[in-house]
Amino acid sequence: MHRRGVGAGAIAKKKFAEAKYKERGTVLAEDQIAQMSKQLETFRSHLEEFASKHKQEIRKSSQFRVQFQEMCATIGVDPLASGKGFWSEMLGVGDFYYELGVQIIEVCLALKHRNGGLITLDELHQRVLKGRGKFAQDVSQDDLVRAIKKLKAMGNGFGMIPVGGSYLVQSVPAELNMDHTVVLQLAERKGYVTVSEVKEGLKWERERAGHVLDHLLKEGLAWLDMQADGEPQYWLPALFSDLTSQDVSPEEANQMSP
Repeated sequence: MHRRGVGAGAIAKKKFAEAKYKERGTVLAEDQIAQMSKQLETFRSHLEEFASKHKQEIRKSSQFRVQFQEMCATIGVDPLASGKGFWSEMLGVGDFYYELGVQIIEVCLALKHRNGGLITLDELHQRVLKGRGKFAQDVSQDDLVRAIKKLKAMGNGFGMIPVGGSYLVQSVPAELNMDHTVVLQLAERKGYVTVSEVKEGLKWERERAGHVLDHLLKEGLAWLDMQADGEPQYWLPALFSDLTSQDVSPEEANQMSP
């Protein structure tokens, strides 16, 4: 009986010690959380002070703006999340990206008849800069991407498709799945593809390749050149401006049916 008592006492002491360790661990964890919260609040305060001091640089310099956005992201602050409050009033970033979004929409609508609603980020950047004039504040591709993400959140058909290390900007609510995306990526080098090139390049059945290309044609995102040597070529007009080694002549363009 005595030995059992010692065993029971040891177990009780062990449980008591474990409870104390657990309690101490909880206290330490709470202290760490409190310290982290205080550090984040301090960092946020410094960020606001930095924004107040450098608001002109943030507004005028696209490179400075990227760095500022990255600083905000480290503590989960989104200066574009609200049209009201400190960030909008101090920096005017809400108005800046709203106006940039309007310019993006204007460019995309103006070119929709030509490209069906797809445009490279590079061409969009060039046209937005041209429309803003040389005396307007600089705009980077990073600014465009942030503005497009805001447009996308509105559910109006805007989105971005990764192609060749950059993006194609989609401005129409066309139904594009992964098949369409990889075909666009395949066409990026030359600006066009054929059914055979898609079949061989992606290891697809001819029916699948033809179905995807016909869908792009139906949506107005591709033009069909029936007079090309060999088999018909499906041209992606959104990629025309990126072709440096072979420009499309007016005669070739006239042979293509949108």
